[in-house]
Amino acid sequence: MDTIKLYYDDVLMQEFDATVLSCDAGKNGWAVVLDRTAFYPEGGGQPSDHGTLGTVRVTDVHEKGGVITHTCDGPLPVGETVHGAIDWARRFDHMQQHSGEHIVSGLLCAAYGCDNVGFHLGEDTVIIDYNADIPWEGVVEIEKKANQYIWEDHPFQVLWPTAEELAALPYRSKKALTGAVRITSFPGADMCACCGTHVVRSGQVGLVKFLSCQKFRDGVRLELLCGQRAMDYLAMTWEQNRAVGQALSVKPQATAAAVAKNQTELSALRQRVAQLEEASFAATAEGCRGQGDVLLVTESLQGDGVRRLCDAVSQVCGGRAAVFAGADGAYRYALIHPGHDLSPLVKSLNAALHGRGGGRDGFAQGSVAATEAEIRDFFQTV
Repeated sequence: MDTIKLYYDDVLMQEFDATVLSCDAGKNGWAVVLDRTAFYPEGGGQPSDHGTLGTVRVTDVHEKGGVITHTCDGPLPVGETVHGAIDWARRFDHMQQHSGEHIVSGLLCAAYGCDNVGFHLGEDTVIIDYNADIPWEGVVEIEKKANQYIWEDHPFQVLWPTAEELAALPYRSKKALTGAVRITSFPGADMCACCGTHVVRSGQVGLVKFLSCQKFRDGVRLELLCGQRAMDYLAMTWEQNRAVGQALSVKPQATAAAVAKNQTELSALRQRVAQLEEASFAATAEGCRGQGDVLLVTESLQGDGVRRLCDAVSQVCGGRAAVFAGADGAYRYALIHPGHDLSPLVKSLNAALHGRGGGRDGFAQGSVAATEAEIRDFFQTV
């Protein structure tokens, strides 16, 4: 006997009573079948409802062949009446996300002549795939239209058309459908074959916010937030932006310009530091002119500073240049000796100084876990 689906009769139903038809032990808990249920089973990209049946928790719900099975963390007596309660916060969140997805998909597919070819309602975001190359500017425009539609508070409608009526309806679908088909509609925005739960009126979606648009196969993948998720995200990003504004001593609306100004100033400072660093490297190298093999141990250098200083020294010293930069316990190194095979030296260096690294053609680089004294002692022996 098919399970009576109370969530289709009243999507706002949060509690109900039902008779336990069967209860069997399984690997993930107890599989409970009721004569009727308000728990929505996983399907159509929408996760299942959670909640309680009597004193046990419902952790998953699935449907097969018209029968809905509730996975519970404990057994229930067959033949008795049990009281069910839906985790309403979870259900309403799913209703907001699914309904918002319908509205934006209907508007996007109409605007770009495409299909929704993938839908996943995740714990954090909604992921939707479309088989058209939709530009980000177009996505933003649809977001505006979708929010306007939501705030106009249109009613949600459900149809169970006959085969003849179904053939005449302009609904979205990726494949031909047969049998009893549930058509869901937000008039003026979307009409789609769907088994999921939705809000009663579009206003309950609250708002929609697209987060990203990426190339995916022959179209795009969009990341979407609806309702409370969108509100929480915007509140979080606003608070972060407010903190950034305080750090930059500007209003939140002016953070982008302030950051751009700081980046310009930072770029100029980096260029100036690089010039001073080059001058410092050149002066250090000049002090090593003609000394043959040279070992320098210095404080930490940024980026490829170790290699650049070593290169400057190797060009004038007339021998092997070795530069170690860092502090006791952690040094980065560079070795340059044009025309010489440094592999034996690097192998023994890494073994003696707990190092990692290598190279070829007279150049090697890496790191060691050693003290300055240990480094200098090693080079006195080679």
